Amino acid sequence: MDFISHPALPKRPWLPEPAQRFIAEQEARYAALSLPELEAELLDLVNAQQHHLDQDCIMLYAGTNVPNPRAAALLASDIGNRPNLGYPGAKYNLGMRQAEQLEVMLGLLLRRLFRADFAEHRLASGSMANLCAFMATAQPGEVAMVFDESAAGHATHQSYGAAGLYGLRVHPIPFDAERMDVDVPQLREQAHHLRPRLIVLAGSMCLFPYSVADVRAIADEVGAWVIYDAAHMSGLIAGGAFQQALHEGAHVMTSSTYKSFGGVPGGFVLTNEPALAQRIEAVAYPGLSANFDLGRTAALCLAALDLLAHGEEYAATMIANAQALAEALAERDVPVFRAAGRSHPFTQSQHVAIRAAPFGGGNRASARLAEANVIASSIGLPEAPIPDDANGIRLGTQEVTRWGMRPEHMPTIAEFIARVLVRGEPPARVRADVLDFRRKFTHLHFIRGG
Repeated sequence: MDFISHPALPKRPWLPEPAQRFIAEQEARYAALSLPELEAELLDLVNAQQHHLDQDCIMLYAGTNVPNPRAAALLASDIGNRPNLGYPGAKYNLGMRQAEQLEVMLGLLLRRLFRADFAEHRLASGSMANLCAFMATAQPGEVAMVFDESAAGHATHQSYGAAGLYGLRVHPIPFDAERMDVDVPQLREQAHHLRPRLIVLAGSMCLFPYSVADVRAIADEVGAWVIYDAAHMSGLIAGGAFQQALHEGAHVMTSSTYKSFGGVPGGFVLTNEPALAQRIEAVAYPGLSANFDLGRTAALCLAALDLLAHGEEYAATMIANAQALAEALAERDVPVFRAAGRSHPFTQSQHVAIRAAPFGGGNRASARLAEANVIASSIGLPEAPIPDDANGIRLGTQEVTRWGMRPEHMPTIAEFIARVLVRGEPPARVRADVLDFRRKFTHLHFIRGG
């Protein structure tokens, strides 16, 4: 096939203008390259991206982590290329006796980590795990109460995400900004009016534990299920350093498998309810994952073993780093978000939030930090919005912790952030110092064999 002779893809006017421009520029360049040149470009891009993120940047983006290199190697193993339909010991495709034992191992390890009775781990992402949970607990047209974006609710919980695409009618959970928690009295009043089928807790940023037991009591009054989205918190939960949502009353807990969990991309759903577990498994197979990647299964077994061996210390260090970072930022006049109703006003997790209004918004501020090789992201905060931008910046310490950074290193990181955002230094000048600092940390911690 003559690749070069094929016309460019049609324009997609629904994309943001910067995306349209970038795609058009790159596509035009690639159309002029030969197949060997494209292959060389492919390998160069992969190597350059990996080097940039793993060696040159302070990674404070809360939605990522670096896995155990041995887990990454397992993800690339040949077993991931094989079809894999059905339950272990009763597969449709035969010859998988060794590989399917990994499924049994991963299920056991997840149940042990989270003290759960049932674990569904065949899902490709945390978003798929959420969709699976929605489909197992509700019908299209029923009401789901969720954190909206101002309370850092995840996209999959919203009307434009998996919840809405499945047909759920989404309503916001009343939120107490003073405590960064559910407004329980208001939730009770609204739940009795709306009669939700689902109440979904947690999302893209969790600074503090939520009132899960109180929410469960309300759910029981109106006949609702409680889903706790632990995508960002599962590593802390596994390490015993954050609330145990299943044991506080959540019917279901979903999660992705990177972030604080520290594995490769994937998703899982946990429950202690046998009838609900049966519905979850039926949605997962054959509904959403007839075939699934056994290479990922093997890699997640190793990530779970890492947490069983090192999870307590890893979780405690993530939190200690986040609290030290927040305090150091505040000392440098960075407007760290405070929850006045909490004993530690900044955070009890691996997350830190910064008010972005003084810097023109979270997207603009994060872009300036990225020019200095400090990687963060925007987030919604429960206060006045900023036109055309987010009103918060979200930081996470899960990856810098894995690279061996500890509370005594957080003032240095805070200084880099303050130099860019508060003092307005050119990001390129700060980047030179970031590179010098970052290259002191080359060894991964809290992994077996590390």
